[in-house]
This record gives sequence, C-alpha cells and structure tokens, in this order.
Amino acid sequence: MAEQLYTIPVNDAFDADCECPLCLLARDLEVNAVEYTMGPSYMEDDNRAMTDKLWFCSHHAKILYHEKNRLGLALMMQTHNDKVIKDLKKLSETKPKKTGGLLNKSAESPVGAYIKELENSCFICQRMEKTSARYIDTIFHLWKKDKEFHEKFKNCKGFCTYHYGILYDNAVLKLGKEAYIEFLNILNDVYFKNMERVNEDVSWFIDKFDYRYKNEPWKNSKDALPRGLTKTNHMIIEE
Repeated sequence: MAEQLYTIPVNDAFDADCECPLCLLARDLEVNAVEYTMGPSYMEDDNRAMTDKLWFCSHHAKILYHEKNRLGLALMMQTHNDKVIKDLKKLSETKPKKTGGLLNKSAESPVGAYIKELENSCFICQRMEKTSARYIDTIFHLWKKDKEFHEKFKNCKGFCTYHYGILYDNAVLKLGKEAYIEFLNILNDVYFKNMERVNEDVSWFIDKFDYRYKNEPWKNSKDALPRGLTKTNHMIIEE
C-alpha cells in the first residue's frame, strides 16, 4: 500500500522525545527540501520552471542564502526575475477598467493580483505541503489499522497548537463516527495535558528569576522556553 511508504517516518517521529511529532516531521521535510532545491536539481528544466514561477517565501529565501550554493541561488534568481519582468511589463500595459465611464477604483489590478499570488507562493513550502498531507493521511491510516500506534499516540508529549488544529479538523474527514469520537477524546487529552505541563515549566522558569526562588531547583524548566516555542510557534529549536 502507498501509505506504508510514510509509516516509518511517522512512527519514528512519535517514538522521538519531542513536544510535537508533526513539528519534527516538518523540520525534516524542510531540511530535505532545502537540500533538494540547492542540489543538482536546480539545473533541471522542470524544477527551474517551478522556481521561476513560485520563487521562495522570505523565510526560505533567507535559509537558501545561508546555504553554500550561492551561485545556484543567483542562477535561480536571475531566471525568476527575467520571468517577473516579462510578465509585469505585459500586465502593466493593461488599461484600467471603467464602469459607466468612471475608473473602477475598487477593482484589483492585474499587476496587484500577480504580485499577491507571487508573495503567497514558495517552491519549498509547496514541496513540503504535499508530503505533509501524506503524513496526516498516514497518521489516520495507522490509527485505523495499528493498535500499537494508539499507544504511541497516547504516550507522546502532545502537539503544538497548529498541528493539534490540523489533526482535530482532519479527524472528521478521515474517521468513522465511533473512531472519530475515540480519536478526539484522546487527542484533546494528550494536547491539553501536555500544554499544561509545558506551561507549568515555563511558569517555574519565570519564577526562577525571582530572588525568592534563587536557591530552589530548576526542576524541568531549564529548557522550558524552547519547548514552549515548539508548542506555540510550531517549530523545533536546536540548542
């Protein structure tokens, strides 16, 4: 089955000691997508056509800039900008629309629409999203087929708020009524229990800056801030 191709990374993520298995999967996807983008593939016609069209979001453009292959980035930028210049020159020649002899000032221009679409596109984000969707499908496939996965799910350290929402909303689409209710009860329990755990650690981290608690142990709060940022900003912070 096609789903089995994705069970290994999903199981590995749920076995890992992290605050959100889906954030861990996303981080690995991003690393792989960046390596793919800046590897020999950037010279392939199909990929170059896609980077010309989509380019990169600000976040990923910054990551690519700090990679070793700046020549590759420059080559992609040149052909992307060639396309943008050509497209915008053509669109900028379009005359504004009139309604009843007056300019329709509320209408979005072709230039504005093109730039808005460009600002919301990214070759790396798109590549990540396709596999992320398959990972979500795999989680529900495992939930339906693998009772051992139920235990992994129950015993993980929970999820960030962003991925909790994705699992919550996808459950009704992927599961039957009884399985949906069971999944939702467990998901809510795992999410809230672990959010409260991390927030208590953050609270104690704050208290440790109060002179009254100077001589008290740190407990589990020394790394509370990066773990808390995983929960709130759906990202893995490497120390």
